[in-house]
Amino acid sequence: MNANQMGPDGVPYAPDRGYQPAHQSPPGTTVGGNEYVRMSDPGLADYEPQFLDELEDAPTYRPTVGCIIPAYNEAETIAGVLDSLLQQTRLPDVIHLIVNNTSDDSVEIASHYAGPHTRMTAAGEQSTIIYVHDIGKNPDKKVGALNYGYSLVEHMDYLLGVDGDTTPEPDAVQHLVEEISSDDRIGGISAIYSIDDSALDGLMAKFLTAGQRAQFSAFNMQNLLKGRNMAVLGGQFSIFSTQALRDVLRDSHQRTPWVNDSEVEDSLLSLQIKSAGYLTKISARARAHVGGMDTLRSLDAQQVKWNFGAIDLMWPGQRGDTKGQPFHPNLRLRWFEHMSMVINITTRVMFVLLLAGSLNIHAFVFSPWWLIPPFASIWLNFRVARSMEFANKRDYLFAVLIVPAETYMVIRMGHFIRAWLKFFSRQQTDNWAAQAKAERGKGVAWLYPYVAFLVIFVIFAAIWTLLLPIQLRSDILAVCWPILGVITVLQTAWMVLKSMKRYRGFKA
Repeated sequence: MNANQMGPDGVPYAPDRGYQPAHQSPPGTTVGGNEYVRMSDPGLADYEPQFLDELEDAPTYRPTVGCIIPAYNEAETIAGVLDSLLQQTRLPDVIHLIVNNTSDDSVEIASHYAGPHTRMTAAGEQSTIIYVHDIGKNPDKKVGALNYGYSLVEHMDYLLGVDGDTTPEPDAVQHLVEEISSDDRIGGISAIYSIDDSALDGLMAKFLTAGQRAQFSAFNMQNLLKGRNMAVLGGQFSIFSTQALRDVLRDSHQRTPWVNDSEVEDSLLSLQIKSAGYLTKISARARAHVGGMDTLRSLDAQQVKWNFGAIDLMWPGQRGDTKGQPFHPNLRLRWFEHMSMVINITTRVMFVLLLAGSLNIHAFVFSPWWLIPPFASIWLNFRVARSMEFANKRDYLFAVLIVPAETYMVIRMGHFIRAWLKFFSRQQTDNWAAQAKAERGKGVAWLYPYVAFLVIFVIFAAIWTLLLPIQLRSDILAVCWPILGVITVLQTAWMVLKSMKRYRGFKA
């Protein structure tokens, strides 16, 4: 046969290579007087070891992550933050510490960490470089530091924002990167936050920290159970897609991602990311411990700033350069929180006033049914404590001893009232400066709601005892107690339903 000859099944062959018919004829098949000898070609299985070795050696794309840390007077915590970042199972590719308006030793302490760092992890050797930037006096404060950091890492795939008092768990960065890189629809992911209670002095600090831990835990679980949709990508420890940030700049006609005309710059950016068509999520696994407020002054300043900023975003119309977006999907949970607080204030104020009025005319009659709402509250608080990943004895005591939780609720009511009054009074107040002042132990504004309530109570008591006849007092009590009863029954039913909700394996 010559090289043009065909095999028995029409497949050409070369004489020096033999023939292997497609129908797998046995060797020595004779067709038309000619014998075709089939020779074995290597199969795929023979190439498998070589293919796997080449695949193992092939380079894989590793998303780049730039970490920025805005720091203002963080001398006490910045070393712990940098240490926790250097202990990550997935190191950021670069870490930029942006020190601004500081008056302590933050720069000096951080300078000992400046430079390259390399460590061996389970994924192999990893490296990062820490840069320390002291930008001096910055009128835009944290917002200015964040935008300065963005300009340094905007060419990278992801921006990791970390507060100067936040210490992540060792695998936090790894989980955030894996989650955000798995879905291009995600514009940002927030870690699950818990308040650090490792070093507390004084009964008040322990009480306030326990309250903040319960507050954060309830908020986190609420978001985890709602499809892990997160309304606010908190600046404490969140990762952002830089492509999403660029889209925000284009759609919002901004030069920088964060703007200084909002009290809650992270909430506004989260709304803008959502409006640009991206998802904003809370991580299912990444965890970080944030610094809490250990005095009534500092807690009041922080919570009033948060509430005021949320109201500014929720309220219809244009206020300054910020447009209120009351129907934005990210603000639904905010409306629910504020309506719940209104109900909490109403029931507690009504109970105190009606109880005082009943005792005044000797018409108070105790009913065992009144014990149901407190027990429902205890059970709900206990479920919140159980949902914590790092719950401790203090968290459980806060839940089951109803007095601490109730006292903390009263404190939060004061924050809520102050924020709304501030909003409607249109005060031009620098709430960042107010918080810094409160953290230094100055200011008495946190007392205003309680002084106001005391004044209202005294006025009510005077009118009740001096101006109203006994029959009218009795009629008022007869009408108001049932109203309070209906509200309390509905509130109790909601607490029971919420406490029965399954957590589906999530830990807050």
